Amino acid sequence: MNKHLANLKYMLIHKYNVAIECVKMGLYWHAITHDMSKVLPDEFFAYSEYFHGTGKNQNALDQSWVYHKNRNRHHWDFWIKDGGMAVPMPEKYVQQLIADWRGMGRQKGFDSAIDFYNKTKHRMVLHEETTELIHKYLFGAI
Repeated sequence: MNKHLANLKYMLIHKYNVAIECVKMGLYWHAITHDMSKVLPDEFFAYSEYFHGTGKNQNALDQSWVYHKNRNRHHWDFWIKDGGMAVPMPEKYVQQLIADWRGMGRQKGFDSAIDFYNKTKHRMVLHEETTELIHKYLFGAI
């Protein structure tokens, strides 16, 4: 399969899985708009090449990730400000983050969003309020 079609297929499956989780939380607009920036050329082509092509252009992938996280407020990285300090994520973006993790887990076969969080939280720079909200949605009855 062509690398661009393979990337588009992966993106659509991801959007579908995240949309399921968004709808469960009443995030109907985000179910539609999630990760729309991935179709912009400065993200799409780098992702296509790295994940479905030669896998060799790490610099392009890294730059695409910078574009992506700076365009999509549901990524915790968006909320790191000058000096490396985290500011609180608004609750709606934490909900979207959880929907993203749950959708990604379904697609990639993670045990759960909780397992993903527990395996990666040591790399995250989170404000205390954001951590509390993440715990509310991951470990609470939501």
